[in-house]
Parts: sequence; C-alpha cells; structure tokens
Amino acid sequence: MHRIFIGYDPSQQIAYDVLCYSLEKHATEPIEIHAIDADKLPEFNRPVDPLASTPFTYTRFLVPWLCNYEGTALFMDSDMLALGDISELFHLPMDGLALRVRKHDYRPSETVKMGGKVQTQYPRKNWSSLMLMNCPELTVWSKEAVETESGAWLHRFEPIPDEKIGDISQEWNVLDQMTGPTKLLHYTSGGPWLPGCEDAPHADLWHQYRVEHEEVAAHAAT
Repeated sequence: MHRIFIGYDPSQQIAYDVLCYSLEKHATEPIEIHAIDADKLPEFNRPVDPLASTPFTYTRFLVPWLCNYEGTALFMDSDMLALGDISELFHLPMDGLALRVRKHDYRPSETVKMGGKVQTQYPRKNWSSLMLMNCPELTVWSKEAVETESGAWLHRFEPIPDEKIGDISQEWNVLDQMTGPTKLLHYTSGGPWLPGCEDAPHADLWHQYRVEHEEVAAHAAT
C-alpha cells in the first residue's frame, strides 16, 4: 500500500477532494491517502507564523514522524491535480537518498500568491510541495525540530546533504502551465476553486475532474 499525505486546508475542501479523486482514478496500485490536518495534531506545537501561506506549511515535515520513520511516503500540496499514475513515483529507487523532489528553478515575479498570501522568494522554492520521502533517512525531521527550526531550515532541506536529495522527472509537479507532458499539475497561482481564479490556466480540466468526483460521490451515496 503506497502512503500519500496531502496537506489539508479546511477552507479548500473541494481542492482536497478533487485531488484525492484524481489520484485514485489513475492509480494502478493500492494507495492510502491521509490528510495532514493541523487541527487533528493537537500535540504539535509551533508558534503561528504570519508568513505561512497554508495550515500545512510546516506540518508537511512531520510525515516521517507520522510514519514512525519507516518505509516510503509521499507528501503533496492540495492544490494539485493528478493526470497520471502516482504509483510510478513509488518505484523510483531510493537507495542512498533521503528524499526525491521536483527540482524547480522557480522565481515568481508576482508579490501576491494564491489566496492573497504574500509571495516570498527563497532557494529551492516549491521543492517541498511534492516530496517522496525515505522515512528512515529523515530522522533529522523530528517532531521537536519541526516545531522549533526555521522555515528556511525546513523548506531548503538545510540538514540534508545535497547528494541525498534525488530528482523527480519534470512531468510531475508542473507549475500552472502545461507546456509538455504532464502527470501532476500544480495550481500555484490560484486554483479554479478560488474566487477570482475561475479562469486560471487549465481551469476547464480541473472542473471536469470536479464534475466526475461529484457524480461518483452522488452515486456512492445512493
């Protein structure tokens, strides 16, 4: 069973639901999806960061701890849409690696991002939005470290040697515009479920999946 952890924002339930549907639609192997819901982690105690753009800005790094530092697990942001078989990622070799990420060179020009949050720039931006984790190699991300270390220390993977950070191919975690093969689309500039973003790039594709999800949910309820 492939373990997938999705950052959960209660104000964007539909984004989470549609992502789950898209993952399950394309998966050819069993997957187990978990929401990382900060409200259900009462033992996690980190001061509120006014620059944090989502409730899972820091809780994403708890995945190895939640897995008891055993096995492999995938973290992903909720503002994504799966267009390919996520099972493929779990067959990437992890020997000698702590994690694999899509190594974007992302330098946004705008000052405001999705949901009206302040846009910040830093090295390795968006790398932590999709992480295939070799949990036994990530004991440095202890609960205490995630509660106390800086955002830079976490999101830039500062305690992890560069040679232990592997790559994920470019069709996974495509940012906003599909200019080539795409297996995972990431709506970083605002997803179609948000007011004012109804005409976001590839909004029609997301709405197609939303309709499918709602039809499946309605059928299951009858």
